[in-house]
Amino acid sequence: MKAVIRGNTIRFHERGHFIPEGHSRAVPFTNVYRWEVEPNCLRLFHERRGAEHAVWLFDLIEDEASSTLVSHDAHLCGDDRYSARLTPLTNGFDLNWHIEGPRKDEAIHYRYRHT
Repeated sequence: MKAVIRGNTIRFHERGHFIPEGHSRAVPFTNVYRWEVEPNCLRLFHERRGAEHAVWLFDLIEDEASSTLVSHDAHLCGDDRYSARLTPLTNGFDLNWHIEGPRKDEAIHYRYRHT
């Protein structure tokens, strides 16, 4: 992953492989996430199709009951609802996604660490 910081914006340029559950072969992926730091939230976009076609996913806000940030509202993609929880750590953060829909009930765990 490569991070590019400009003003209040951080872009994560990601590439790698993952193995879907129930499969044995790795699938390559690339993605760009844009994080915008605002006074009351952390806004998250994906720029999979370029910055000019960015898709706003959700705003992460402070969870009063814990030291995490949670999506204020779920992102809707068709019939699917995407939500997330960001947990700050001393050496990075975890981002846990939950995707619910008529054919989906998935959890994805991203780990971002300083190297």
